Amino acid sequence: MKNVPLRIIAAAAMLACTLTGQAAINMNETVPSAPDVKTGKLANGLTYYIKQNGKPEKRLELRLVVRAGSVLEDEDQLGLAHFVEHMAFNGTTHFKRNELISYLQSIGVKFGNDLNAYTAFDETVYMLPIPTDKKENVETGFQVLEDWAHGIKFEDEAIDSERNIVLEELRARGGVEKRMLQATLPKLLNGSRYADRLPIGKEDILKNFKYDAAKRFYRDWYRPDLMAVVAVGDIDPAEAEKLIQRHFGHLKNPAQPRARLVTEIPPRAQSESLVVTDKEASANAVAIRYTIRKDRTRKTFADYREDLYESMIGFMLAQRVQELTQQAEPPFIGGQAGMSPVLTGYRTFSALAVLGKGGAKPAIDALVQEVERARRFGFSAQELDRTKKTIMRFVERAYQERDKTDSGQHVNGLVGSFLTGRAIDPGIVNGYAYAQELVPAATLEEINALAAKMLPSHEQKLVIYQGNDKAEPPAPKETELLALADAAEERAVVKREEKVLATKLMEPPAKPGTIVTEIVDKPLGTTELRLSNGVRVVLKPTDFKNDQVLMAGFRPGGQSLYGAGDMFNARYASNIVSSMGVKFAPTDLQKMLAGKTVSSSSWVGALGEGLRGGSGSADVETMLQLAHLSFTQPRRDEALYQSFIGKQRDLARTSMSNPDVVFSDVTIATLYNNDPRVARPARVEDFDHIQLDRAMAIYRERFASARDFTFVLVGSFDLATVKPLVATYLGSLPVTDAPVAYKDIGVRPVKGVVKKDVYKGAENKSVVTLTFTGEAPYSEEASLSQSALAEILNIKVNEVLREKLGLIYSGHVGASLNKMPYGHYSMSVNLPCAPENTGKVADAMLGLIRTIQQQGPEAADLAKVKENWSVNNRRALRENGYWLNHLDGAYANGLDPAKILTFEQRAAAVTPADVQAAAKRYFDFDNYVQMVLYPEAKQAAN
Repeated sequence: MKNVPLRIIAAAAMLACTLTGQAAINMNETVPSAPDVKTGKLANGLTYYIKQNGKPEKRLELRLVVRAGSVLEDEDQLGLAHFVEHMAFNGTTHFKRNELISYLQSIGVKFGNDLNAYTAFDETVYMLPIPTDKKENVETGFQVLEDWAHGIKFEDEAIDSERNIVLEELRARGGVEKRMLQATLPKLLNGSRYADRLPIGKEDILKNFKYDAAKRFYRDWYRPDLMAVVAVGDIDPAEAEKLIQRHFGHLKNPAQPRARLVTEIPPRAQSESLVVTDKEASANAVAIRYTIRKDRTRKTFADYREDLYESMIGFMLAQRVQELTQQAEPPFIGGQAGMSPVLTGYRTFSALAVLGKGGAKPAIDALVQEVERARRFGFSAQELDRTKKTIMRFVERAYQERDKTDSGQHVNGLVGSFLTGRAIDPGIVNGYAYAQELVPAATLEEINALAAKMLPSHEQKLVIYQGNDKAEPPAPKETELLALADAAEERAVVKREEKVLATKLMEPPAKPGTIVTEIVDKPLGTTELRLSNGVRVVLKPTDFKNDQVLMAGFRPGGQSLYGAGDMFNARYASNIVSSMGVKFAPTDLQKMLAGKTVSSSSWVGALGEGLRGGSGSADVETMLQLAHLSFTQPRRDEALYQSFIGKQRDLARTSMSNPDVVFSDVTIATLYNNDPRVARPARVEDFDHIQLDRAMAIYRERFASARDFTFVLVGSFDLATVKPLVATYLGSLPVTDAPVAYKDIGVRPVKGVVKKDVYKGAENKSVVTLTFTGEAPYSEEASLSQSALAEILNIKVNEVLREKLGLIYSGHVGASLNKMPYGHYSMSVNLPCAPENTGKVADAMLGLIRTIQQQGPEAADLAKVKENWSVNNRRALRENGYWLNHLDGAYANGLDPAKILTFEQRAAAVTPADVQAAAKRYFDFDNYVQMVLYPEAKQAAN
């Protein structure tokens, strides 16, 4: 249920009748748009979409969508569509350079996380979330969008300064993924204009373009007839419409506008193949891309019915491909097959696989033959039945959450409608009504007939191999690659046989538990139960969602209770059990749960073990049954174990080709003085130390007894209904003597100042990391001050290292303060940059830290952090996940769970002196590790 393709969701939502309960739908009629979305077009051609939505409260999502991206660039402008996007934050009619970001931070909007933009081949989209608790915020939000639309200043000094930042972004995005993309795009897109216009651009042009080249792109393409404004959130639609008319009605199109180029992807004349290898590739993969087609123009109900049916076929095919990975000798590590978008307005059928030790041949055989099997023989009645249940449960859940759907989800759909030219979906209520009619009516004959037409066979294709240049087995030659795919199409396939499945997960326990004590905390809204077996359960019913229940369980212990000889068995114990399943094999269980929204998984961590789960309101009992089975019936399955271990070995085999993985590995080793007990990126030899029976024994030792477990359930449930369920399934868990306290095994970071350089990678880029660690007592107040320090430093990193000095594109400062297994802290800094600037970057960062140590933070910066905290906290307090994590963490660490109610007061009480003291406490210049990643060429040059 977790893996329903988005195309199914979109199609089911699109398929709607105009009135719930109306007569059978006329398939020739046009699908109506959602009645609660206000759309319009100004006289100048600007399109707008408005939807009032109360989730989250007091927040408005604004978008400026420009139907212009890198594909429109002239030869002297490669990269300038993206550059123009950068300039939108560097001075406009109403905001001086850097003033916009500072203002938005002052009202709680965080740059990068909230305020952002992106440039693609065909569009540029600006994203602006605005708190609506003050009217002036909304007014200013629309003013910002107007400025972006026609008021970017392009001052010469600002352009030259931004060159450095964009060049650093270009550097940061360089690597094996980009090199492989550049090698495959010309053939993938069949020589179209797209292939030579990656949005990031070309270095020589970014360094040397004339000022007018960027201004010309802005003049030509930022015009109202190519723009849309989207406003979704806590706002009256009439007010939003007036603001749009006021801010955008006076915009003018050029007197002689350039024609908006529509780029075609020409059809492939013949099948082709391509082999691309790279010494830094960390995985080997094949992709079979069939004919690229233009999207259908979907207008009528018949169009959308076909779209839904295609999605159902894709879902069933995906399930089959997933099952192939569960074999003892799987043909590939992971794979997928189905229709997928290529670029705006285009789609293709693709089959892809990450390769295992067998290489390309078994993967291509399996992918092509599975597609061919579905094309020739279709799907079974059982597969279709499960798919119908899955789709209907998802649509039902969307309907139940119709008043709790996040504005971000709505806004993304409206942006897509403008960019693709598709009709706006008819809305959740109507979509649910139509799905109720159409989904059950789909017949196996209709689905299989469409599959025979939709699934490709013997048509032009592009077969691509991407992998490491030292892969074993080695990459095939291009002629061999195409021959493998052609031969697989000719090979005989047999009809798939359906397995008979159990109809019940489990019978109710013979001896259900009972509730012994019950404590109600009215201010916190929780009910704490103590069950007859000693298990503690904390229940918090909420109205944040209408159909969501989340669960967590925790107990101390974990891997810390096992010695060095059991290190890998303990580390992988829960993953191994998950791969084999509880009571049922994973693929069988997934089929049995069709039509349910439910998940549950166990984990064994460094200091504890537990479970995480989730369900719809109607599926809480199933979630608790799965939790019960995780304790009582882990399966032993040699074939699935071998499949899991084989895939892990295959993934580890080439991971050390990636410079980032190597850098992370060396950093961990340096920070912990090569202590073998500290988890590092996996190596092939790690799995030589794992034995199935011992890993199973460790799992059972941690879960055979539920002694001292605490479970937390948060969400849309009724207490009277859930209490007997937790008593039945959690209260009946066995409780025997078992170690239930973690051990401090003495793992500690290195002391003193340690500096180490790592030389890895072909790209001319570096990364500087600084890690400050030490012992410190934990308190929530200290944690708040430390977090404020990190957030203020992130503001300064952007202001100084990026905007003022132009040394980086982005950087990050992180903070942690932990109570277990001993009081300790970490302050981490990550700064990608040019190899020649590593010293400057490190010195500048250390200078920022010293300034706060000596002078304290600027009051304005602390105010920005507090405002962002306040905005986020008000939103988080209406989210089940936030409450679950807080309650779970509080009980696991022996903290006061009621502190969640006083966060704003405690945050407001943090002073500049507190932050200054934190800077002195957590940044010890006599005790830190500095790591620098350099390209291999630099070591050779030295």
